[in-house]
Amino acid sequence: MSSERTTGPAPVTDSPKPFRRWAGLTLDRPRVMGVLNVTPDSFSDGGEHLDPRQAVAAGLRLAEEGADIIDVGGESTRPGASAIGAEVERARILPVICALAGHGLLVSVDTRNASTMAAALDAGATVVNDISGLTHDPRACAVVAERGCPVVLMHMRGEPDTMEALAAYDDVVSDVRRELAARVDAAERAGVQRENIVLDPGISFAKRWEQNTTLLRGIPRLAELGFPIMVGVSRKLFVRSLPGGGRPKDRFAGSLAAELFAVAQGASILRVHDVAGTVQALRVWTVLDRTADMP
Repeated sequence: MSSERTTGPAPVTDSPKPFRRWAGLTLDRPRVMGVLNVTPDSFSDGGEHLDPRQAVAAGLRLAEEGADIIDVGGESTRPGASAIGAEVERARILPVICALAGHGLLVSVDTRNASTMAAALDAGATVVNDISGLTHDPRACAVVAERGCPVVLMHMRGEPDTMEALAAYDDVVSDVRRELAARVDAAERAGVQRENIVLDPGISFAKRWEQNTTLLRGIPRLAELGFPIMVGVSRKLFVRSLPGGGRPKDRFAGSLAAELFAVAQGASILRVHDVAGTVQALRVWTVLDRTADMP
């Protein structure tokens, strides 16, 4: 199966974003990264996919629903979560990554640990998605540079169990932009190729709800750094803080509203739990966006 999937949203022929490729995908239309947590304690779907067979079946289902990338993670990084050993993380995700890659899917590994990055790439993953922006593990930049793989650099401060106390900003958009730029600079100095980088503002990672809304409105300023932007707002507490949010699985409508807003602001990739509904909404949104200026 080719990594250039055809089941996602319809292309936008007049997108204002520059035409480019990342991880083998064209970014002339919004792309969808499907979340697959192989953990017992993730905030939304912890325990559902801990069995490797169930996880593989779930990943295949996400691909059938239209996910362009399957993001496999073995460590919960919800607020307050404690770190686990990289050995435990690898044991959870490597069989799943190997199986999904064997089906021809484009797989991302969601990890902060350099040893897990290397093992996942060996198992067939193509992309590294690091919530710490390659800062958690001092060896991470070298692994990504040596492998020449696509990478998502996300903004956060501290660790999952400390980040909520670090949500103090003079200007959240300017501060996040500056800190992301510093992470890009460190990655490039380590040998990471510029064309392999995607940036993620880190919604709800060391941000309060009002800072999240400001960041989503500030996506055009973040995009001025010259990299595609990925947004992960799916089912997060941020959505519950706004009207209509309940349990994580009851937050699809609110998540989707924020995700479509992010795309309208210039986001290129959405990281989501609810793939089928998101893909359908993006198909409609892109058709309407394409025809908005027609007489």
